[in-house]
Amino acid sequence: MNKADKTISKRIVLHFPHRLVDQPIVYKLVKDYDLRFNILKAYVTPQEEGLMVLELIGKEENFNKGTEYLESCGVKIQPLSQDVIRNEAKCTDCGVCVPICPTGALVVDPLTRKVHFYDHKCIACELCVKICPTRAMEVRF
Repeated sequence: MNKADKTISKRIVLHFPHRLVDQPIVYKLVKDYDLRFNILKAYVTPQEEGLMVLELIGKEENFNKGTEYLESCGVKIQPLSQDVIRNEAKCTDCGVCVPICPTGALVVDPLTRKVHFYDHKCIACELCVKICPTRAMEVRF
């Protein structure tokens, strides 16, 4: 299998300028680039900037072409892992966040009792942000 045929899945954050909020951007990703998507979060208000957290799935070549299309339209793209941050200095490893995480992105190591954050599993639901007593989890969209 060559690299172009490899199916990938990436979680990304899209920032839409207000002029694109009413355009069929995601539809074009499906139709023109054969990408599947899962909307994890969206804030879209007419006449304002839109924000969408997506999981995009498809062939790597199509993913790259699709993201090039988005950028050419003026959509800012960044990986979701760049926006969800665990502040190690604030975290006390209390584990309160672990059972609330729906994807298993937060896990307690059974040997060290330290909380580990796996950003590639995170869907930015922000449940951990609300429950963390030390505010160690941060979402920066």
